[in-house]
Amino acid sequence: MTEPGSYKDTVNLPQTKFDMRANAIKREPEIQKFWSDNQIYDRLSQENPGELFILHDGPPYANGTLHLGHALNKILKDIINRYHLLKGRKVRYIPGWDCHGLPIELKVLQKMKSAERQNLSPLGLRQKAKEFALTTVKEQRESFKRYGVWGDWENPYLTLKPEYEAAQIGVFGQMVLKGYIYRGLKPVHWSPSSRTALAEAELEYPEGHTSRSIYAAFPVKSLGDGVSQLVEYLPSLAVAIWTTTPWTIPGNLAVAVNGELNYAVVELATDAVADVTDESLATDAVADVTDESLASKSDIADKSSATSVVSVAKYLIVAADLVESLAGTLGLQLTVKSTFKGQDLEHSTYKHPLFDRESPVVVGGDYITTESGTGLVHTAPGHGQEDYIVGQRYGLPILSPVDDAGKFTEEAGRFAGLNVLVDGNQGIIDALTQAGCLLKEEAYSHKYPYDWRTKKPTIFRATEQWFASVAGFREEALKAISSVQWIPAQGENRITPMVAERSDWCISRQRNWGVPIPVFYDEETGEPLLNEESINHVQAIIAEKGSDAWWELSVEELLPESYRNNGRSYRKGTDTMDVWFDSGSSWASVVKQRPELRYPADIYLEGSDQHRGWFQSSLLTSVAVNGIAPYKTVLTHGFTLDEQGRKQSKSLGNIVDPRVVINGGKNQKQEPPYGADVLRLWVSSVDYTSDVPLGMNILKQMGDVRQKIRNTARFLLGNLHDFDPQKDAVPFEELPELDKYMLHRMTEVFSDVTKAFDNYQFFRFFQTVQNFCVVDLSNFYLDAAKDRLYISAADGFRRRSCQTVLQIALENIARAIAPVLCHMAEDIWQFLPYKTPYKSVFEAGWVQVEDKWHNPELAAFWEELRKIRTEVNKELEQRRIEKFIGSSLEAKIKLYVNDEKLRQRLQTLNPNSHSSKEQGNGVDELRYLFIASQVELMDSAPTDADVVVEVVKAEGQKCDRCWNYSTHVGESSEHPLLCERCVDALAGEF
Repeated sequence: MTEPGSYKDTVNLPQTKFDMRANAIKREPEIQKFWSDNQIYDRLSQENPGELFILHDGPPYANGTLHLGHALNKILKDIINRYHLLKGRKVRYIPGWDCHGLPIELKVLQKMKSAERQNLSPLGLRQKAKEFALTTVKEQRESFKRYGVWGDWENPYLTLKPEYEAAQIGVFGQMVLKGYIYRGLKPVHWSPSSRTALAEAELEYPEGHTSRSIYAAFPVKSLGDGVSQLVEYLPSLAVAIWTTTPWTIPGNLAVAVNGELNYAVVELATDAVADVTDESLATDAVADVTDESLASKSDIADKSSATSVVSVAKYLIVAADLVESLAGTLGLQLTVKSTFKGQDLEHSTYKHPLFDRESPVVVGGDYITTESGTGLVHTAPGHGQEDYIVGQRYGLPILSPVDDAGKFTEEAGRFAGLNVLVDGNQGIIDALTQAGCLLKEEAYSHKYPYDWRTKKPTIFRATEQWFASVAGFREEALKAISSVQWIPAQGENRITPMVAERSDWCISRQRNWGVPIPVFYDEETGEPLLNEESINHVQAIIAEKGSDAWWELSVEELLPESYRNNGRSYRKGTDTMDVWFDSGSSWASVVKQRPELRYPADIYLEGSDQHRGWFQSSLLTSVAVNGIAPYKTVLTHGFTLDEQGRKQSKSLGNIVDPRVVINGGKNQKQEPPYGADVLRLWVSSVDYTSDVPLGMNILKQMGDVRQKIRNTARFLLGNLHDFDPQKDAVPFEELPELDKYMLHRMTEVFSDVTKAFDNYQFFRFFQTVQNFCVVDLSNFYLDAAKDRLYISAADGFRRRSCQTVLQIALENIARAIAPVLCHMAEDIWQFLPYKTPYKSVFEAGWVQVEDKWHNPELAAFWEELRKIRTEVNKELEQRRIEKFIGSSLEAKIKLYVNDEKLRQRLQTLNPNSHSSKEQGNGVDELRYLFIASQVELMDSAPTDADVVVEVVKAEGQKCDRCWNYSTHVGESSEHPLLCERCVDALAGEF
């Protein structure tokens, strides 16, 4: 074999059928089928030796296609579950869906024609809503499975299932029996566009809302004892109020002051006040308001700074600290005539400017400030939470002259029929102007609640509703919050004040698609029938027939026997439960009810908006019934943004659709099919506790990272094609230093990876694994190892020791990436070229490292060596650019080292390369580390630098087999083209 190039078949090149490309669109479904056919998840979740691990799924709404936020959420859950499975725990993951409520009802109604909607019975609507929900569940389930999410997909929990609804009725019943549920007339968030009460979690506060705010004067009728000295200002004295909801003026029953603040009587400049002595003028002015003026509309902008001439008063009562700012706002000269404490105004009365009634001045709370307005608050107990509380204290009635559609009722007199948010506001403003009571109108930008489904403004309106009295178990709830681990920690700071300050929970809804509140009303007295016997009876019926029974069965069939012939007549309630009560009962309907689960759950994981949603409703019901939180840990993630940090929306055209990420778009050059693993890798790469961006550039980066890890795995697989760990592995004690160092690195790397998963810091996993594959393996160890792997005798020690390390690295990389890159990890495992007792990587368990590999002292020296290698590489690259050398094997490295101790240590790695008898172990040598043909250590550096590198031409001739330069090429008569190493390798001795 003396012809150049004739030795290529003697080189041990990598061999593997593991594809260089992921080909995810084809390969991932094949792998998922493998998991399914072999029941990998089912078996591990049952047979793993460890303890139970329960991540309880928060139910997405079954009302449309999935978006990127769903993918982020479900993949995070799956990463956690797969990690715990690999750690040997019995992971039981039951996916769930929220199937009731307005979102689904709206979707059904939107698809129907108007005439069809008119003739739709409650049961007809429920049937259509159920069909829609089940169809959506089926579609969403397939998408979640395509993301690679493992779970009991054949037995998910659906809030519309009879066993779920019955358990929910049970939770409600327990709260009734403990006295936490009551019916009351209270103001609640009401959506005229949906015609139902809403919970706080069903509201959103969009930017850019502008209200029509007004300043108005209400004439004082009588003075309390504390301000009797103000009698000289009667009858030309008025209290000045400010409101951003003029439509609530018909519901006004009091004006509230802060007892601790100072107030003043101010005189208005005479040219701004009509000469008024007749106190009946205000009432007369109302009579002059025509229907036309009530119905007239004007744009807010046109009225944004309209100031009226007030004719009902010469003197106003306002907060003393606001006199100066009010003078500017109202454009009036205000002169202080007298000051007093707010408390002193109590028991004074004023005349309503638009209705013939007299109302009191009351002392409110610290919600009355001098930050805006007048320091006096118009109080309508039927239209506000604070107003209601103050009204209860003073025994005021609850007046709410507004109907379900948001229109004034007959109680509002001549305003009846006006829509409060449209012409109602205008009507009130016009009437106040006519009455001479309007001081000013101006536009006011602020946060205002909107219905999150219809995107239209809501109102506060008192209606008869069912409430959960949070006050009854608030302290227990706050105690439970502090017992939970919140990730990130600020989650506790978010939910604590929400629960501490929340008012009673309105749990009734005026809808048909939901779980009924199982109450009967006495036809004669209107008294509700709701007790243990009646609730248990209805619960048993719903457990058997589902909640449709409430609409299908007669009152007699739904009533317990003892109430059927007791001489009274009953009717069924028509309210359904808030969907947050539905999903908030899942701890009882799923976690506690299913025998394979355990209550409380180990972890809940949802978006940060759920502090006021599911986290809170679950906490409140669980604490109310059992006195404990339903979860031990709560983890929250942010929302998905585009690469510019903007919210993803159809209007901006910046939505990243998970289906397109996985399968590719119409133009596959612009939107290639990345598969699920790239989506999963992205989820692991971000700090999910904040809002997270995704776009085409980030996807490409993720694709590149996956490819780097894949390339590393392919190299490892290819170089293990003839390796059998059972007989070829080299014992740890016999390994060269370099290999021991790499095993030490693995103890560090996989310890960091384990910590990352334990602490739910998946971005640390992402960084650590990527760095290990690229920096430690590809750029360092594997780069230097190619000579050992390709050139040595197939069964030579230097090759087998390297393969020993490669096998350990490969299996641990597969295990470590399995929670995230689950398809690629399984793909790697299926191509292992040797026998393994585990059919799947997930059966193989978590990463395996040995304590004896940990050797910080050895590592310190090799870290120093790697720094020197970096300097050598820089110099080699420079000489390549200068065309002095081509390959680094054409070089000889002269290494000048000033530190004598280091130089002596390096000398042990630099045996005399001119003698084949002094080749060391053929691994721990500088020439292999630097990938140069020779290295010469020099006594001292020519500069002050610790190490100086000089590159000169290698000595000798180029070996035809290994391409190293050697002065021994040609010494073998049998192989005159080879160096001494390759001659030995062909003889099986190197």
